[in-house]
Amino acid sequence: MAPYDSDSSDGEDNDYTVTNVLLGYSSEEAKDDTISHLGGRPTWIDPSTPPSAALARCKVCHDIMVLLLQLNGELPDFPGHERRLYVLTCRRKTCRRKEGSVRLLRGVRISEPPKEKRKENEKGPKQETQAPKPAINIGETLFGAKPLSDPASANPFSTNATSSTSQNPFSTSSSKASSNPFAAAGLPSPSELAAKPPQSPASDLPKTFASALSLNNDAPKFGPPPPPEPWPQESELPPPYPLYYLDPDYEELDKIEDVPIPTPTMDLDEGGGSGGNQKEDKVVYESTIDKTFQKFADRLAQNPEQVLRYEFKGQPLLYSKNDAVGKLLAGSSAKDHAKVTTSGGSGNGMPRCANCGAGRVFELQLTPHAIMELERDEPGIDGMEWGTIICGVCERDCQQKGVDKGVGYVEEWAGVQWEELSERR
Repeated sequence: MAPYDSDSSDGEDNDYTVTNVLLGYSSEEAKDDTISHLGGRPTWIDPSTPPSAALARCKVCHDIMVLLLQLNGELPDFPGHERRLYVLTCRRKTCRRKEGSVRLLRGVRISEPPKEKRKENEKGPKQETQAPKPAINIGETLFGAKPLSDPASANPFSTNATSSTSQNPFSTSSSKASSNPFAAAGLPSPSELAAKPPQSPASDLPKTFASALSLNNDAPKFGPPPPPEPWPQESELPPPYPLYYLDPDYEELDKIEDVPIPTPTMDLDEGGGSGGNQKEDKVVYESTIDKTFQKFADRLAQNPEQVLRYEFKGQPLLYSKNDAVGKLLAGSSAKDHAKVTTSGGSGNGMPRCANCGAGRVFELQLTPHAIMELERDEPGIDGMEWGTIICGVCERDCQQKGVDKGVGYVEEWAGVQWEELSERR
């Protein structure tokens, strides 16, 4: 889009707007941040403890994937968290456009406990457990009944201990049965129940259930996690993409963006043709335009060399709203350039974190110009075919399960919107 020319002398500084989106541009020279880069080999937070190679395998062909992006993801939102993001892709042509051919990993090393744990440690050790309270009579508590010494009056169904057997609906003709209505019903009397020692409920179950329900069973319910898969030798890995560092800068946009899309009918209007057919043609033409893609293209055209868009808890720029990812995220699409914070990661369409169950939030997306940079030296034009890769991460930046100290790696959500050339032509 052409720059906006202002006639006023004081309008030169107001002909554009700066958004909250941080753009990344590729550079062959290393900048201040040498951790973040396109292509190359991944550098793990601790080289001695890399993630399991299983996390870097294509879910389609199971080959080791190559690096698209490595990003230094340290944020003030997570003090003490050393974190990095890795976007990986499969280089096999047969795996393109298939789910699982692009994966996102988040590595994190936490150097201090969370605030909640620090507060618990400052309170000191918990006090000793108090002495157990005396047993509570359930009947007395619920119904207000006092235990009685007279066995006859202890029967809540008995009206009078000295009355005739005809007054007791549970009695029989036998005098012994009338004095003990529980025996007639085949039930033990209260005195017999009191004489029996209490038994564990599990003892009445079959052994298989009793052993499963035993609270004293020290055997673990689940086995240990599988050991991490070792990485192949360097010579066995697929060739990486060329290495480019990232040069960051905030996005600047022209303020006047609502420029009408040029159409054939506009040219006819200028020539003075008939108006009725032109209006009908314009309606038909505009109905065939993918407005979501047009917005995507117009936005990127203002900074065409961007390879990365970054805004933690921001809003992704959709390539299309008709594919699976677009339908998933279209409900949270922003209408302006202001920062949009998602509602806890549960209202933006992204699936929740599979590691801790928390919501996910948008953090970054790759743009098509990254393909041009990475495949600059590739022969032919049959290369990567995605329009954008949207990355959603755990809003809590959780640590890998089973990792108390050191570095852990968690797979996050990568929403790939594939290029739709047939629909654009």
